[in-house]
This record gives sequence, structure tokens and C-alpha cells, in this order.
Amino acid sequence: MGKKLKDCMLRRDKNYWTSDIILIDIINFSKLDAQNQLQIITFVTKSYTNMINKMLKDSNMSLKNLILGYISTGDGFYCILNPKLKGYGVILGLGFNHLSEHIAKKFLYFQGLRIAIHTGKIYEFTDILGHKNYIGDGLNDCSRYLEFKNYRTNTVVVSEDAYNNLRGFLKRYPNFNRLLIDMEFKYTAPYQFKDKHSKEKEARLVWLRKAGIINPPHTNFNSILKG
Repeated sequence: MGKKLKDCMLRRDKNYWTSDIILIDIINFSKLDAQNQLQIITFVTKSYTNMINKMLKDSNMSLKNLILGYISTGDGFYCILNPKLKGYGVILGLGFNHLSEHIAKKFLYFQGLRIAIHTGKIYEFTDILGHKNYIGDGLNDCSRYLEFKNYRTNTVVVSEDAYNNLRGFLKRYPNFNRLLIDMEFKYTAPYQFKDKHSKEKEARLVWLRKAGIINPPHTNFNSILKG
């Protein structure tokens, strides 16, 4: 049996992927009353679903080719990208951040979103309802980046692993690099901090001065959705 086939079988047996993970957290969600919680989580879910569906349609892409799965956290959700799009997670996270401005205009009590992006390992399993679900250090590590104290409104916290994968992605798709330049993509130098378990982490803040949503690299990969 060839080495490549063996590696493929081992990968399937272990049932894991290394992929970009985006964590969306609604700020002070637990401080809202139940009615407002339901109202905001319903609207956020619907808004992001519509955004993803439009991106898929414009890119002639199926959902499974873009997103491996979602995991609800109660006050937000994880979005796990298809591993083939490693590096695109930062760009999608910036699109999610753009939508938060529209949500704030509709709900005066909405205080914004915190968004963290990390590239890490996840494992797939079948939950008690028979649905695919995911666990892994990648999810846990992603949540640690929300502990970053220098977070600023309208920015996204990106782990150094995710940032390095973005750089690789832009080398593979130079049109995306030009798009980010046009949209005035900005980033800080890396910050070092310790999470609640005293583990060293390194992160950057990234943002777009000209907000918008960039479709994934497929049929119309270099198009921008605005508004």
C-alpha cells in the first residue's frame, strides 16, 4: 500500500481536520433579558445565513465546500471552514464584522460582537441526536483569543497561526491581495498575552477601513459584495 494512501486512511480513521475557525461572541449577551436574547440571536443567525447564502450563490459554490460546520455557544457560534480554504477565515471573519454595524442600527441594546479567528485541529463525531458535531483543541484555543485585553471595537482578533495562513492564501490567490489593498486592510504588530491557564498566546488585530464582504475563491472569487 502506497504511503499517500496510508496517510489518507490514517487521516480518515482519526477523523480530524486542521482548519480556520471563526468564533462570534455577542458582547454582554448574558446581561440581556430572555426576550432580547431571543430577538438578537434570531436576527444574528438570520443575517449571517443570508450573507452566506448570497456568497454561495455569487460564487457558484455549495455550502459544504465553504463551511464544514457550525457550533452554537449560546451567546454566539463557531464557524468551521472547509480545510481547503485555509487562510480565507480571516477574510470571512472581517465580513462577519462588517454585518455587526447593520445589526447595531436595528437594536439599540446591541453592544457589538467580538470575533476571534484561529487555525487549529478539530475532530468530528456524531452527537446524541445523530448530527455531525466537532470538538478539539482548535475550538478551545480559538476561545482563548477572546481573552485578549487590547481588543478594540470594529477589529477582529487573529491568532498568529491564522494570520500566517492568510499570508499563504494571498500568495495562492493574488487577486485577493489586491482586493484587501483596495479595501485598506490593516493589521497590528503581534501582541503577546497569557490566557486564563497562563499559556502564552500571540495575536494581531485586523480590520478593513473600507468595509465589505469578499466572496470565497471560486467562480467569481474576485467580486465584492457591498452594503
